[in-house]
Amino acid sequence: MARPAPSPLYTLRGAGSPLNTLHFGCCEGDPPLLFSGSGQGSVHVWNLTTRRAERVLEGHSGASVTWLNTLHSRDTLISQGRDMRVCLWDLAEGRGDVTDALWTGSVGFCRCSLLETGPGRWLLAHAGEAMEEVKIIELPSKSPVCSLIPQAKLGMVMCIKLWQPDSSPGPLLLAGYEDGSLALWDVSQRSVLSRAAAHPEPVMCLDFDPAGQRGVSGSSEKSLASWMLDGQHRLQLQEPVALVNPGISQLCIRGDRKIVASAGWDHRVRVFGWKKLRPLAVLQHHTDMVLSLAFSDHQDPRNRMLAAGSKDQRISLWSIYNQGSSDTG
Repeated sequence: MARPAPSPLYTLRGAGSPLNTLHFGCCEGDPPLLFSGSGQGSVHVWNLTTRRAERVLEGHSGASVTWLNTLHSRDTLISQGRDMRVCLWDLAEGRGDVTDALWTGSVGFCRCSLLETGPGRWLLAHAGEAMEEVKIIELPSKSPVCSLIPQAKLGMVMCIKLWQPDSSPGPLLLAGYEDGSLALWDVSQRSVLSRAAAHPEPVMCLDFDPAGQRGVSGSSEKSLASWMLDGQHRLQLQEPVALVNPGISQLCIRGDRKIVASAGWDHRVRVFGWKKLRPLAVLQHHTDMVLSLAFSDHQDPRNRMLAAGSKDQRISLWSIYNQGSSDTG
């Protein structure tokens, strides 16, 4: 029997514009934080103990903030804005300063992807000046690594995911394009290993499970695309997952690989078991499109939360499927 739909633990208000991106910063012994990026260019730092914004950061000249992450600790924030800049922030000891910035040249909505390659070293993938281009740089040096431009006409790059597989000496990158296709890139060789026509419409979002070699992507249609990589790094499309209503803004696989959540244009968050993509729950709270999702990085799984940001300018916090995994097929 299906469980009754849960209610949010609480709601954060006061962002003042749509919530495009969310990122948790949970440290043992300190109040958990949630960073949110808004359509008016602000980054709010929410203290989840007091449930209030500790501070508001302004670094993108009022341009929409589309992606957030942290480097090695929550004292170093990285943000991407539609002012075509990626900013590094020093948040230690109450500071809120932009310490460095990178000009991307990209006018699209493609979110960056970050990969830690060693102590204090990362790769950052971002959309480039050419609409189909993905650029990869090293951080903190900002040294260019490569530019990935497909030979085929796939249109604008819409979403990307960078990761380091155990079976490969260098990183791989998944990219979703305007023509609905997915491409798997070998970053070291600057070459496409595989391509698949996953959607009839532009790929709006994707997430990938490196341990299981499986992924999921969404677009404006009434289904999710499910796919996997075989032993030769070839993309293999699986049975699609039907949706009640069209349109997905973001997909997020929880770190324990038990559930995946979708942010819907129909104002709802849907939760699926990751193993079989079986629908588990529909979270109804928002009054406009859900634009962003994030799972918390609490060390204690019982404290894990799901955050959802909406065009209605609110963030909802949920506790779902934290007690065991037998019911998340």
